[in-house]
Amino acid sequence: MTALTLRILGTRGVPAAHGGFETFAEHLASYLVQRGWRVVVYCQQEGKAPMREDRWQGVERVHISVPGSGPRSTMNFDWRATRHAAGFGDLCLTLGYNTALFCALLRLRGVPNVINMDGIEWSRAKWGPVAKAWLWLNDWAGCLLGNHLVADHPEIKNHLQTRVPADKITTIAYGADAVAPMDEAPVRALGLIPGRYMTVVARPEPENSILEMVQGFSRRTRGMTLAVLGNYNPAVPYHAQVQAAAGPEVKFLGAIYDKPVVKALRVHGAAYVHGHQVGGTNPSLVEALGAGNAVIAHDNRFNRWVAGDGAAYFEGADSFAAVLDRLDTDVNALDRMRTASSQRFRDAFTWPAILDEYESLLQAWLPAQGHR
Repeated sequence: MTALTLRILGTRGVPAAHGGFETFAEHLASYLVQRGWRVVVYCQQEGKAPMREDRWQGVERVHISVPGSGPRSTMNFDWRATRHAAGFGDLCLTLGYNTALFCALLRLRGVPNVINMDGIEWSRAKWGPVAKAWLWLNDWAGCLLGNHLVADHPEIKNHLQTRVPADKITTIAYGADAVAPMDEAPVRALGLIPGRYMTVVARPEPENSILEMVQGFSRRTRGMTLAVLGNYNPAVPYHAQVQAAAGPEVKFLGAIYDKPVVKALRVHGAAYVHGHQVGGTNPSLVEALGAGNAVIAHDNRFNRWVAGDGAAYFEGADSFAAVLDRLDTDVNALDRMRTASSQRFRDAFTWPAILDEYESLLQAWLPAQGHR
């Protein structure tokens, strides 16, 4: 067992090709390898191939193939990855608690395990009763079975303190890169005019306020485009409702996974609109701050802490329309909001600072430090 060894569980693997946890795992693994750590990341693949190991930019990868790609497949992968990690005495970092019950095996084997508890996933409106019950149970399991917990937001720590003592929790936010100036070509190729559109990057779900934002924006002519990213299927009632509410200045761009294109959209947008009503430190919101976007966000305790006092906030369609009307009458408002976003990003969300905090925490939980 190498003294500085970390095994990362709970993601689909590196390099990142999916969500925020994969991006974080890629940044953390690369950072720690450069600092002399041995880092092992478990990677999910679809199929029935035997387990295999390789290296990517100094990071060791354990590839585990599972049939299918849905929630059951992910649970199968998580169980097999946890079982493999339990065969070693290395420190584990588990990202997310959706299958935290499996962490009982690590606890039984005396393997130290730090769990990033993500958002309050079971509270999301999109889940049915069975899924909510499973996630609620695993929320409790993660709190009890993890040796230490990471909250990515003060409000998440407040939630976790209803289950465990405060000294079992460390608050470390999510990070992002500052976005450098970029070419306008990707923006113009999408039919947008730089500086004359606002961007929405979110899954089309009710808890992300897409309908309210589209309704409020479409109340009158804005002289600006609302550029909405994401897959919209007219056969899904909520998707159809959003599309039906859209005025001529709302443009649905589809799902865009090309990172340079998304960065260009951020850099050249007039503002970023964030409608998420639940969750902790949202990666997309942090990335908007890193791009120096003026932020218009749903008014809740999560977004307020992340975006700070320099953002504008709304609650529903009427409120969103009123915010836009108010910004129209203040020619300097968006510039002030951009400056505030950049400052908030530098103060709290740069990757070097975030990753340094993680390294300090993980060093304290290495088996050699006696916590095991």
